[in-house]
Amino acid sequence: MRRNLFFAALLLSSTAAATKYPLTLTDDLGRTITLKSEPKRIIAMLPSHTETLFAIGAGDKLVAVDKYSNYPKDATDKLAKVGSAFQPDLEKILALKPDLILADESKSSKLVSKLEAAGLTVYGGTGQTYNEVFEKIATLGKITNREANATRLITKMRGDLNALQQSVLKLPKVSTYYEVDPAPYSVGPNSFIGTLITKAGGQTIIPASMGDFPKIDPELIVKANPQVMIGLSLDDAKKRAGWLSLKAVNSGRVYKPSDEERDALSRPGPRLAVALKALIRMIHPEAK
Repeated sequence: MRRNLFFAALLLSSTAAATKYPLTLTDDLGRTITLKSEPKRIIAMLPSHTETLFAIGAGDKLVAVDKYSNYPKDATDKLAKVGSAFQPDLEKILALKPDLILADESKSSKLVSKLEAAGLTVYGGTGQTYNEVFEKIATLGKITNREANATRLITKMRGDLNALQQSVLKLPKVSTYYEVDPAPYSVGPNSFIGTLITKAGGQTIIPASMGDFPKIDPELIVKANPQVMIGLSLDDAKKRAGWLSLKAVNSGRVYKPSDEERDALSRPGPRLAVALKALIRMIHPEAK
């Protein structure tokens, strides 16, 4: 009897969590899109979307991904590649007859407008801040009728992240420069990377007023004199004007993440805990 009640409750829970279609939602570009039914043929134009779909059990819906999607490797290696946000292979995309394309909210690439003009259904949006990462996972769970899986993933991620953060809570804050690219672009404290730096016991040298991923004046880095630098090699740092006297360079605390760590750090998706673990190793190697 109890066994029957358990399975009845499980079935009821599964039914309650099912997405109802038609589903109408607003993306990060302020566009209203309607999905008439559960999408079966999805193209993900961002690695974070690709990783999220696999993590919530919707990877079987993918018919293609962007050229940078490489995780999980065994699965993404088998999928068609359709270019990138700035250079999409529109002919290949159209030939695959997708019923949904997941893109970003960038206006500079004009990807969404190009795809929309071709008559395709497009959702544009990514997680820029820490909390938005979880919001986007929940949204993708709803879109793909995998809400329960998305909820479980979010719960596990938050648990893993909180456990890692506990190891540095009593340690001093370390001023940190994080380089996205040599332009230089960096990260503000409210970006998802900036929040991870804080959780790792660091403090980004970029003020919140500059935004989440600002292009900065190199002089700001020299004036801030960070204790740790992440995103470039020590040899590269030594070649920058005025950097030889900086604390991070003098102490050798300049870290270039591995390819796997770099991907996890740059993608607002399921591998945030991998990213946080890497940051703790660089910012607080003494943490246990």
